[in-house]
Amino acid sequence: MRLFLLLSFNVLTLLDAFTDVSDRQALLEFKSQISQGKRDVLYSWNNSLHVCNWKGVTCGRKHKRVTQLHLPGLQLGGVISPSIGNLSFLISLNISRNSFGGTIPDEVGNLFRLEHLDMNFNLIEGEIPASLSNCSRLLELQFSSNLLGGGVPSELWSLTKLVTLDLYGNNLKGKLPDSLGNLTCLRELGFGGNNIDGRVPDNIVRLNRMVYLDLSDNNFLGFFPPPVYNLSSLYILNIFRNSFSGSLRPDFGNLLPNLQGLYMGRNYFTGAIPTTFSNISNLQKLGMEFNNLTGSIPPSFGKLRNLELLSLHSNSLGSGSFGDLEFFGALTNCTKLEILEAGRNRLGGDLPTSIGNMSRELNYLSLDTNFITGSIPHEIGNLVSLQSLWLEKNLLSGPLPTSLGKLLGLMKLSLYSNRISKHIPPYVGNLSRLESLYLYDNYFDGIVPPTLGNCSHLLELWIGDNMLNGTIPREIMQISPLLILSMPRNSFTGSLPEEVGRLENLVTLSLEDNKLSGQLPRTLGTCLSMEVIYLQGNSFDGAIPDIRGLVAIKEIDLSNNDLFGVIPGYLANFSMLQYLNLSVNNFEGRVPTEGNFQNASLVAVFGNKDLCGGIRELRLKRCSVKEPPMGTKHSSLSKKFVIGVSVGIALLFLLFTTSFFLLWFRKRKKTLETNNNPTPFTLGAFHENISYGDLQNATDGFSPNNLIGSGSFGTVFKALLPPENKVVAVKVLNMEKRGAMKSFMAECGSLKDIRHRNLVKLLTACASIDFHGDEFRALIYEFMPNGSLDMWLHPEEVEETRRPSRTLTLLERLNIVIDVASVLDYLHVHCHEPIAHCDLKPSNVLLDDDLTAHVSDFGLARLLLKFDQDSFFNQLSSAGVRGTIGYAAPEYGVGGKPSIYGDVYSFGVLVLEMFTGKRPTNELFGGNFTLQSYTMSALPERVLDIADKSSLHGGLGIGFRIAECLTLVLEVGLRCCDESPSNRLVASEAAKELISIREKFFKARRTARR
Repeated sequence: MRLFLLLSFNVLTLLDAFTDVSDRQALLEFKSQISQGKRDVLYSWNNSLHVCNWKGVTCGRKHKRVTQLHLPGLQLGGVISPSIGNLSFLISLNISRNSFGGTIPDEVGNLFRLEHLDMNFNLIEGEIPASLSNCSRLLELQFSSNLLGGGVPSELWSLTKLVTLDLYGNNLKGKLPDSLGNLTCLRELGFGGNNIDGRVPDNIVRLNRMVYLDLSDNNFLGFFPPPVYNLSSLYILNIFRNSFSGSLRPDFGNLLPNLQGLYMGRNYFTGAIPTTFSNISNLQKLGMEFNNLTGSIPPSFGKLRNLELLSLHSNSLGSGSFGDLEFFGALTNCTKLEILEAGRNRLGGDLPTSIGNMSRELNYLSLDTNFITGSIPHEIGNLVSLQSLWLEKNLLSGPLPTSLGKLLGLMKLSLYSNRISKHIPPYVGNLSRLESLYLYDNYFDGIVPPTLGNCSHLLELWIGDNMLNGTIPREIMQISPLLILSMPRNSFTGSLPEEVGRLENLVTLSLEDNKLSGQLPRTLGTCLSMEVIYLQGNSFDGAIPDIRGLVAIKEIDLSNNDLFGVIPGYLANFSMLQYLNLSVNNFEGRVPTEGNFQNASLVAVFGNKDLCGGIRELRLKRCSVKEPPMGTKHSSLSKKFVIGVSVGIALLFLLFTTSFFLLWFRKRKKTLETNNNPTPFTLGAFHENISYGDLQNATDGFSPNNLIGSGSFGTVFKALLPPENKVVAVKVLNMEKRGAMKSFMAECGSLKDIRHRNLVKLLTACASIDFHGDEFRALIYEFMPNGSLDMWLHPEEVEETRRPSRTLTLLERLNIVIDVASVLDYLHVHCHEPIAHCDLKPSNVLLDDDLTAHVSDFGLARLLLKFDQDSFFNQLSSAGVRGTIGYAAPEYGVGGKPSIYGDVYSFGVLVLEMFTGKRPTNELFGGNFTLQSYTMSALPERVLDIADKSSLHGGLGIGFRIAECLTLVLEVGLRCCDESPSNRLVASEAAKELISIREKFFKARRTARR
C-alpha cells in the first residue's frame, strides 16, 4: 500500500510538473508578444515563482492548471499570441481596457471550457473568428470598443448559452439574422456603434429574458419594430441614431412597463408622444431628441417621479403659441429631474413662473430656438443647482431678473439672439464659476460691468451686436483662462487696454466695428496662443505693434482703421496664416513679395495710397525708387532724392497739364467719330468682337419689347446678332450703380475659364463707350428660351404674355435640382479654382428648350479665399451683401466669408421652394418661423399638405409613392440649409442622394435628355 501511494504521488508530481510547464510556456509566449516597455507590469512572470502565483493568473485547486487570466486596465500593448489557445483549462479570459492590436487568433476557439471572454476597449482589428463557436460553454462574449470589421459569423448564433453579447463600437456590418432568436438565454445584447443595417428580425421576440438591448448608432430602418414591444422584461432600450420611422403606439407605456432607460433620439419618429409613457413608473432617462415628433409635451410626464433626464430637443413639438409650456407645472412633481432639454421645437408663450418650482436637482435646462416670449421670470433664481441655462434664439424681452445672481453654480449662460434689453447687471460678476457667457445679438445698452472680472473661470465672453458703450473694462483683462473675447458691433470707445497682454490663453480677439481709437498696445504680441485678431472698422492709429511671437495666428483683420507705417516683414513668415487684411489704412512703403505676400488670395492691402510694389495681383503702383528699409543710414538720402524728383515734376506740371488736355480733346473727338465700331473688350477665352453699335442694333435700340428681365446691376435684353441672326441674351450693366463694375469683372473672371453643361455659357463681353460718351459694359450669353425657374414656380407674379403654358411636374423639378447640384459640385470641387456663386436663387437658374437647368449670374461669385478690393467692399457695402435675403446663409449676415457651405445653404432653400411653392420671404414666415421650420414640422405625415399642388399633376400613375418621394427630397433640402455650416451636405452628396431618389421613384420615367 505504501508503495502504491508513493508511486501515485510521483505520477501526480510528474503530471503537475508537465502541466505547469505547458501553461507556463503558453503564458511566456503571450508575454513575449506584449510591446517592449509594457512587459514590466508582468514582472512576477518569471521562473522563481510558480505560474499560479503570477499576476492576474488563477489556477484550479485540483489540477493546478490556469483557469483564469485577468489583466484588465494594465496599459498592455502588442498583439495577442496564438499560444493563448494552449491554456486548455481556461474558464475566464479578461484583457479589457488595454491597447492590444492585431487580430483575435483562431486558436481562441480551442478553449472549449471558456465561459467568460472580455476583450473590450482595445485596438483589435480583423474579423470575429468563426472558431469561437467551439466554445460552446460561453456565457459572456465582449468585444466592445475595438476596430473589428466584417460581418458577425453565422456560427456565433449557435452559442445558445450566451447571457451577454457585447459588440458595441466596432465596424461590423451586415444584417442581424433570424437565428439571433436562438440565443434564448440572452439578457444583455450590445450591437451599438456599428454599421448594421436592415430591419430588426422578428425572432428577437424570443429573447424574452432580455433586460438590456443596445442597437444604437447603426443603420436600422423601417417602422419601430413590433417585436421589441413584446420584450416586457427590458430595463434599458437604446436605439439612438438609426433610421427608424413611424409613430409610436399609443399603448407604448403599457407594453414596456419595466424600462428605466429609453434612448430613441436621432431617428425619424413622427406623431405625438404617447401619454401612456406615464405608466412606465420606474423610467429614469428618456431621450427622444432629433426626431420629427409633433403635438404637445404631455403633462402626464409629471407622474414619472423617478425621472432624471428628459430630452426632447430638436423636434416639432408645440404650436408656437400660448399653452405650449403648461407641462412645466406638471414636471414640478419630478423631484429627481436633473436634465431637461426642449430646445429647437415650436414651443410658444411666456415662460411660466412654475419654472421656479421644478426639481432642486435640475442642473441643465435647454429651451433654445423656440418661440418663447415675455421676460425671464424672477422665480428662475430658485433653481439653485443649475449649471447650464440655454435660452438663446427665442423672443424673450425685458431686463434680466436680479434672481439670476443667485445661480452661483452656473457655468454656461446662453441668451443670445433675443430681445433682452437694459444693462448687463453687475451681479453677473457673482457667478464666479461661469465658463461661457453668450449675450450677443440683443438690446443691451450701457457699459460692460467691471464686475465681470470676478468671473475668474470664464473661457468665452460673447457680447457683440448690442448697443453697449463706454470703454472696455480693464478688469476683463485679468481673466487669465479667457479663450474668446468677442465684443463686435457695439459702440465702445477709448483704447484697447494694455492689460490685454495678460490674456496668455486668448485664441480669438474680436472687437470689430466699434469706435475704439488710439494705438494698438504693444502687449498684444505677448498673447502667444492667439489665432484670430479682428479689429477692423475702428479708429486705431499708429504702427502695427510687434506681434512676431504669435506663431499660431491664422486670421488678422486690421482693415478700415487709421494705422500707418510700413508693413512688418515678419508677417510674411507666419506659417499658419490664412487671411491678412490691412486694407483702407495709411500704410506706406514697399509691400513684401516673399512668404505669405506671394499669395494674393490670402492678403488684402488696397486702400493704402502710399503703398507700392508687391506681387502683380495686388495691383499696386510700382515703387519709383528702391527704398531701403526704414531706419537705415540711406533712408534720409532716399528721401532727399524723392523730394528733388518731386520738385522737378512740379516744375513740369503746367506743361503736362496743357498737353493732357490737348490729347484728351483729340481722343474725345476720335471716340465720337468711331462710336459705331469701338475697340471690343475680350477676356482670355472670349474671341468674338462686338461693339456697342452692334448691340444697339441687335436689341432694336434696347427696346422694352426685347426686355427679358432686370437685376441688381443691370437689365437683360433678347438680341439677334448678325450675320446669322443668332439669338443671345445681353446683360447691360447700369454703370451708375455702385458695384456694377465689380459685378462685371467678377462675372467675367468667374466664367471665362469654366465649362459645364449646366452653366449658362458666356459668349463674350463688351467694354466700350455709348453714343453719349459714357462707359458701357455688357455681357453676352447664350439665350435660354424657357426663361428663369422663378417664373415657372411663381407664374402668378409674371406678366400674362410671359407666363409658362403649364407647370413643372415632380420629375422635372427633381431633374432641375439635380442639374443645379451637379454644377455646384463642379464649381466647388472640380473647377481649376474653387468658386462660390454667392447668389443662388430661382431667378438665377435658367431653363433651355428641354428644361435643362443652367445656373447664371455670377456677379457676386468669389474665388474662394481670394481677398481683394472688390471682395472687401462686398463685405462692407449693402450693395455687396453676399446673396439675397432668404437665400443667403445665416453666417453671411454676421460677416462670414464666401464659402461652398453658403452656396449649399442657398441650394437647400431653393429645393424647399421648388417643392413647397413658397418663397423663403413669404408673408407666412417671420421671426423664428421660417420656410425650414414650416417644412420640418410637416414631415412626413403632412408632406402633401405643404407640397406645391401644381407639382402633383403630370400623370404619375396609380400607386406612385408621391409622399415618400417628396419627404426624401425635402429632407435633402433641410440638411443642405442646416443653420450650422458643418452639418450641411456638400453638393456632391446632395446630388448623389437626389439621383438615388430619382432612380428609386422614376426608373421607367426618366426623360430622354437623361
